[in-house]
Amino acid sequence: MFRQSKTFLSKLRCLSVLQRPKSISAAERALQYVVGQKIHGFTVREVTPVPDLFLTAVKLDHDVTGAQYLHAARDDSNNLFSVQFRTTPMDNTGVPHILEHTVLCGSQRFPCRDPFFKMLNRSLSTFMNAFTASDYTMYPFSTQNAKDFQNLLSVYLDAVFFPSLRELDFWQEGWRLENENPTDPSSPLMFKGVVFNEMKGVFSDNERVYAQHLQNKLLPDHTYSVVSGGEPLAITDLTWEQLKHFHATHYHPSNARFFTYGDLPLEQHLKQIEEEALCKFQRTDPDTAVPAQTLWDKPREDHVTCSLDPLAPDPTKQNTLCVSYLLGDITDTFEAFTLSLLSSLMISGPNSPFYKALIEPKIGTDFSSVVGYDGSTKQASFSVGLQGMAEENIEKVKCIISQTIDDIIATGFEEERIEALLHKIEIQMKHQSTMYSFTFSQYPVQLLKISENVARFRQCLQENPRYIQDKVQHYFKENTHQLTLSMSPDEQYVEKQSNAEQDKLQQKIQALSDAARIDIYEKGLQLLSEQCKTQDASCLPALKVSDIEPTIPRTPVQMGAAGGVPVQYCEQPTNGMVYFRAMCNLNTLPEDLKIYVPLFCYNNKLNGIFCCGEFDYRQQAQQMELKTGGMSVTPQIISDTADLDLYEQGILLTSACLERNLPDMFHLWSDLFNSPHFDDEERLRVLVMMSAQELSNGISYSGHVYAMTRAARSLTPAADLQETFGGMDQVKFMKRMAEMTDLTSILRKLPRIKRHLFNPDNMRCAVNATPQKMEDTAVEVERFMGNITSLRKERKPVRPVIVEVMNHKITPGKNKHSAELYQN
Repeated sequence: MFRQSKTFLSKLRCLSVLQRPKSISAAERALQYVVGQKIHGFTVREVTPVPDLFLTAVKLDHDVTGAQYLHAARDDSNNLFSVQFRTTPMDNTGVPHILEHTVLCGSQRFPCRDPFFKMLNRSLSTFMNAFTASDYTMYPFSTQNAKDFQNLLSVYLDAVFFPSLRELDFWQEGWRLENENPTDPSSPLMFKGVVFNEMKGVFSDNERVYAQHLQNKLLPDHTYSVVSGGEPLAITDLTWEQLKHFHATHYHPSNARFFTYGDLPLEQHLKQIEEEALCKFQRTDPDTAVPAQTLWDKPREDHVTCSLDPLAPDPTKQNTLCVSYLLGDITDTFEAFTLSLLSSLMISGPNSPFYKALIEPKIGTDFSSVVGYDGSTKQASFSVGLQGMAEENIEKVKCIISQTIDDIIATGFEEERIEALLHKIEIQMKHQSTMYSFTFSQYPVQLLKISENVARFRQCLQENPRYIQDKVQHYFKENTHQLTLSMSPDEQYVEKQSNAEQDKLQQKIQALSDAARIDIYEKGLQLLSEQCKTQDASCLPALKVSDIEPTIPRTPVQMGAAGGVPVQYCEQPTNGMVYFRAMCNLNTLPEDLKIYVPLFCYNNKLNGIFCCGEFDYRQQAQQMELKTGGMSVTPQIISDTADLDLYEQGILLTSACLERNLPDMFHLWSDLFNSPHFDDEERLRVLVMMSAQELSNGISYSGHVYAMTRAARSLTPAADLQETFGGMDQVKFMKRMAEMTDLTSILRKLPRIKRHLFNPDNMRCAVNATPQKMEDTAVEVERFMGNITSLRKERKPVRPVIVEVMNHKITPGKNKHSAELYQN
């Protein structure tokens, strides 16, 4: 078998892609810009190479309006654009959120309703959206087609700078009074509106309620003290005139930040932005800056209430407590980098001090919904606490948090933990996800210089061995600007919310004259008529066939086998990373065990399985952080597109590592296959409680997904299994398990599941690596398969490897070698 592998490796070397002649890269072209250079109304202010990320950052200012521009030139065809406005509301009416919705309802050049949605089938975009944050609003898109980029840029520029902002659109997207039945003037009046109902949904989620209160109360002096998305009843105080005024003052180029990324020429972007938008404006002085929060001279405490959660793991333990500390200004990029590292050391994984102190004693079910470093506001914060706890434990948790901080100051962190975290940063720097371009739009250039920050951090540690402890002393022990916020359920919470809405509604109704009631009815009919009209989208730009490449680039792959297991090898410029994936089907797993598969997979997350090989679960998690970018096991259901009655059921194993850690990654997988230990009931109970809490918390936020999953379960066998794995069946099952006093029966089931799932007979694999490292990777895959051969049942003849697999049927007894599954 190993001799066959050698033959395959020789063939693999012969099939390696030839090196192409080197051409100048986008990053190299951008280095040719000179500070002070004028380009289409912009002036270059800074040209910064970022070798860690293979890009060059170019900063520019618009000469007339002062608009700021950042371009990240990189050899990436997935080109991205975004424009951001600093939006700083001073009330709870949700004006920036409603404005974000309303500008997407048509503009001067493109007056059709919902041009963004109409562009979905006229574009090849890979991403289109808009976001409202606490102090900014962002409109990003990405595409791989140059003409499509120009089309989308035209639509986006016109939408944000020249929106129609019709009153009808404000009624639809924001709020309105309308008859329950718009065609029946005798039906009762009620509040309606997209954002109004959206925010009612947001505030039905206890986690979101808590997070919002925490920010409002920790930063009470300015815009962070209000709900930028809108507090439902306050939304009904916003007027159309106020909306238009907010747009005029905030959606101006002088208050804008532009960002582009990719390999398309910067000059074309600047020319289009200048000609289609900026040339029509003059400089203003928008008063949108966020002042620093006045620091408190002593800590504060507060309390809020929420609704009861009928699916909580323990209905008698639904209290939340969190201590939040205000940190430094996020514009100090190295300090922000350091505090983010410190946060991870304190709360991430089973080896962290707060995990040991708060999670493992089982005082609560999980960390509080807000936990760790938060750099989304002008001044960052750090929060830590528990949810799912009894009221009588609140004081105890406060003491534990205080004592844990003292312990960290006294003992610091193990050097291996710090190295594991720095390794994680190196992985994140090299890994290029599908949202790689989008992440750049949210960080200053200095923060992207990761290697410099890591080197400076190491130097600080070398110069002062207590560098980290001193930061903890300063930001946590001596910090008087800290808020302790508790939250408890109120049985009348929902009723009180409903009554408050009815009171507000009656106030509005009682103030109406007869003429106003008639006007509301007529406006309701007008809006209904407008919504029913067929929209003419001919004004929108569209791609022609000639704008699209006639051929689809294909990724070359080689099919081979290791120990009889099919393996797909794909050479890619992975930036020094190796990616491994494997599919293990569930065909042999008894039906009564399938409901336990998500729990089995949850146990195998990065937080550590119970024990593997020579390691306990803490050591296992530490090794994963030191040697890999994460190892995960997730349930997988793949429907056959040609026959709805056919599907593949299995689990997907994924991991990635730096090339130097390749043997270590496969050694960890070998331990997971060969010697997991399922004998720690206390560890299982912690994981069950955390899983049950996560599922319960997700219902209000993703209720529509649960509803769709439940509605689809009777349509196809795959949908029925999806309900078992990820629907309300799984939520209720985990709740029942969390209520069990004895989990011994569950422990016995896990080894049975493992024997069926971690079996080479039911497995296929894929690896992605650079051409230079593919031979070593193939050797490691072969060694890994050799290490797990003892798990095989009686060996069956190996099926021939099929390369052309796109139309291959999936049947319950056969694997599908899907090329789609292995795309990088």
